[in-house]
Amino acid sequence: MRQGLIFEQGGVNFSEVFGDRLPPSILKQRPEAEGHGFYATGTSMVLHPRSPYIPTVHLNYRYFEAGPVWWFGGGADLTPYYPFAEDAAHFHHTFKQACDTHHNEYYPTFKRWCDEYFYLKHRQETRGVGGLFFDYQDGRGELYRGPAVDGPAATYSREIGNPTPRHWEELFAFVQECGRAFIPAYEPIVQRRKDIEYGERERNFQLYRRGRYVEFNLVYDRGTIFGLQTNGRTESILMSLPPLVRWEYGYEPEPGTPEAELYDTFLKPQDWANWKPDTAV
Repeated sequence: MRQGLIFEQGGVNFSEVFGDRLPPSILKQRPEAEGHGFYATGTSMVLHPRSPYIPTVHLNYRYFEAGPVWWFGGGADLTPYYPFAEDAAHFHHTFKQACDTHHNEYYPTFKRWCDEYFYLKHRQETRGVGGLFFDYQDGRGELYRGPAVDGPAATYSREIGNPTPRHWEELFAFVQECGRAFIPAYEPIVQRRKDIEYGERERNFQLYRRGRYVEFNLVYDRGTIFGLQTNGRTESILMSLPPLVRWEYGYEPEPGTPEAELYDTFLKPQDWANWKPDTAV
């Protein structure tokens, strides 16, 4: 979808990948899968709004199996350009409700994992306000299966211990619940912000911040790396990139501006699910 009234560009991918040799990115994480053919399927979506006041949004849910090894992964995250606490809170609260329907430790673990995953190390900032991220969920062991063994997500996961084992159908139902939560989480934000007027200043800041989206997807995003390593369709793999973007050398927001508030507060992990209108962020 291109050049819409609300969305400048957007797309939805459905993928089905299989083969006899596992890509290196998988073997690095799950070496026990070596020697088996693999099958992976998933859906992903990225929407880049035209208005700087509407956040970019992304979701991805996937399933992988190789012999006796299988797991679900995915999540959704929000990348605002201008700071509206009620939007971030609504997005997080909606996904928390979806998680709590299946396990009350899913959201606090996967929210921390999302803050960790969508972090640009070279910028020392998050990509946006986060949401959910999880991977390697096979119903056994600790919920956190990421690389940062001393990070907040890993620490929290160790503290709560191993949940009761969950079978394939339970995890599939959880992923479906997350998928159904997307429209209730995002559409109200679009409706609130789509008619706000903006000017060249706001548009330029949006294009500058889109650069961070490009940097993350080309440097860190595991889905992009997996797709390229498995010889996927390049146009689909790079569909997540915005249509227009700009970089500016040494940019710093003016103190006291909305742009500065984005940097000072919204690009650092916050407890958005428990935010209230009278809560200081």
